[in-house]
Amino acid sequence: MRRYNSRSDNALPPRQMPVLGALLCTCLAVWGMMPASSRAQEADLQLTPHWEFVADTVMGGVSRGALRVETSQGRTATRLTGQVSLDNNGGFVQMAMDLGPGRVLLDASGYTGVEIVLRGNGERYDLRLRTDALTRPWQSFRTEFLAPPDWTAIRIPFSRFDPHRTEVRFDPARLRRVGILAIGREFAADISVASIGFYR
Repeated sequence: MRRYNSRSDNALPPRQMPVLGALLCTCLAVWGMMPASSRAQEADLQLTPHWEFVADTVMGGVSRGALRVETSQGRTATRLTGQVSLDNNGGFVQMAMDLGPGRVLLDASGYTGVEIVLRGNGERYDLRLRTDALTRPWQSFRTEFLAPPDWTAIRIPFSRFDPHRTEVRFDPARLRRVGILAIGREFAADISVASIGFYR
């Protein structure tokens, strides 16, 4: 290891050491005062979603809906609207997307959960995740959330997702698909999603 002595050209003169120390403390103090969200943004994984509309008509239901991109309260978002009907054993409208092209999976094992910036009509919606271990269309890992009328960033930890009709253990390292659903009861769906990703 190279050592510097007081006569080295690269060593700081003793009188400059207090100045350097004060500068370092100032930088650390400024960092500590930054909002936690500002520090975390660099570590978050933001998705570039390509949402698709899916309804219970694929299985004989009669629920109606639509998906469109629009600007709402200053934010560009994908908006899901529709009317959920329980007729003909149906009962959902959905916005969904694959997390990778083809069979490519997304590894979110280094993250704590899902973060969504959204607004809605105050109704309850489902958030569902699928991994490559699920082989049936009715299988998923799911949880519920409320969509408030104003833009809100909600965080849902992976620990809140429950397996549905599967004994497979949830593995965030092998994510394949995500869906947001209005489901299970007759009501008017209206939810806009400005961004979605994963937080640490």
